[in-house]
Order: sequence, then C-alpha cells, then structure tokens
Amino acid sequence: MRILVIEDDKEAAAYLVRGLREAGHTPEHAADGAAGAIAVEAGGFDVVVVDRMLPHRDGLSIIEEMRGRGDRTPALILSALGQVDDRVTGLRAGGDDYLTKPYAFTELLARVEALGRRSRPAEVDTTYKVGDLELDRLSHTVTRGGQEIPLQPREFRLLEYLMKNAGQVVTRTMLLENVWDYHFDPQTNVIDVHVSRLRSKIDKGFERPLIHTVRGAGYMVRDGLR
Repeated sequence: MRILVIEDDKEAAAYLVRGLREAGHTPEHAADGAAGAIAVEAGGFDVVVVDRMLPHRDGLSIIEEMRGRGDRTPALILSALGQVDDRVTGLRAGGDDYLTKPYAFTELLARVEALGRRSRPAEVDTTYKVGDLELDRLSHTVTRGGQEIPLQPREFRLLEYLMKNAGQVVTRTMLLENVWDYHFDPQTNVIDVHVSRLRSKIDKGFERPLIHTVRGAGYMVRDGLR
C-alpha cells in the first residue's frame, strides 16, 4: 500500500517510515501540516497516518478538509491526547481510527493494514465462462465462440444461475427459488420449457453441448460430456 505519514517528529517519522517499508508498503513522509495537506490533495494514497499536533496546520483540519471535498481515503490519527473526548473529537473530524502515543509499531501496522483492506472494494465476478460460452453480467450479453446470443430476461437469469454453479447439479427447487422466486413447486413444466428453449439457443449448431440434464436430479452446465 502507498501510505502517507504526516509527522513532524523526525525520529518518530523515520521509525514509522522504516517499519512500514520493511513490512512491504510504500510510505511517503510529510514533515509538517502544510506539506501534508498538499500531499493529501495530490492524492493516490491508500491510507493516511497523521499526527494530530503539527506545525503550520493541525492534523484534524487536514482530515476535515479531505472529507469536505469528498476524499474518503482512510485516516489514522496519532496523538498524545488520549482521553475519551479527544478520541471522539478526532473520529468526528473524519478520522477512521485513533491511536494514542506512545504506541507499539505492531499495533499501528495492524490498524493501517485493516484500514487498507476496508477501503478496497471486494472483487466481484462480472463474467462467467464455461468452455467457449461467456456471460457478462454488466453488459447483459451472452456469447459463444465469439457469436452473441440474444436471450430473454428469464433465460438470461436461468443461464446466469446455471453458470454460477457450473459443474454442479442444480435442482428444480434451486431454480424455482433463485430464478422464479417460488418457494414451492407450482407443479408446472415451466422449468423444462425454459431449459429446452435455452438449450436450443446455447447448444444448437455447436459441436459440444454445455447444458446437460441429470436424470432424477436436475440440470448442469459443464464443458463436454464428462
């Protein structure tokens, strides 16, 4: 992670920067509040570690300015002021965490890394692939062998669910609950009809079928006839 350290104490800053670098991160140092504010505005940091009491500009005003312009970069406040009211003031100014001096570097590192994880959005799969079949959830498109296959909304949801569970048997009950939102079996052949239509669009004209019927169990999407 790229971490900005805003700390005017030279020894404390050197200790912090060295420790963060040894932990595999990329720290940068600003020696006072004014330099820190400029660095923060330039952006590109994953986490900001800021001393509360700084020359030229105090740490809380830097954080308040960040939040005022919509900058959500996580900020850890360092301070010798450790009373409850002091911590509450720091957090209400926009800080994400507050660590009282003196501190153990291992705790600071753990807090910084936790803030970094929290700020990174979880990766979400937006495409499913089985063989030469690809479904894109964002563009709502399906292609096989590079050829786009138009599907009706229900067919798309059906295929999406089957591909999400590729290689696994998907039962009628699972399809009713997750594609049709039924929590009971309406005793119709709606699933069979839709799977048949989907199969004619996905498999027709291609050498290998991808949608398979598992007798007495349900359906499965997989590459080949294994």
